[in-house]
Amino acid sequence: MRFLLLAVFLTAIAHAQQPAGNAENGKRLFARDGCYECHGYAAQGSRDGPRLAATSLPAQVVINYVRRPFGAMPAYTPKVLSDHELADIYAFLKSLPAARPAKDIPLLDQLRNE
Repeated sequence: MRFLLLAVFLTAIAHAQQPAGNAENGKRLFARDGCYECHGYAAQGSRDGPRLAATSLPAQVVINYVRRPFGAMPAYTPKVLSDHELADIYAFLKSLPAARPAKDIPLLDQLRNE
């Protein structure tokens, strides 16, 4: 029971700390700062960057990664993107629809079943 209460409490804190952002400005920043080059215009992912649309990651995790990434992604310091701008980008990512399962896309379902 204590574990359940702790989990609920931590979840509430995480949601309370989610920065409010402007999705429309986030879309503009996503394009302006070149995020689309690796992640696609609709954050659908590509060979060079993972899918970000409708991310289930908390905002702070995304912001921390953008500040100190690993791999080929460049770091975006607060001089390049402020926390407020990153909150807007996060709001844009959350506003995008989640990917459809392969079974709901006829050609992918056909390939999967061959």
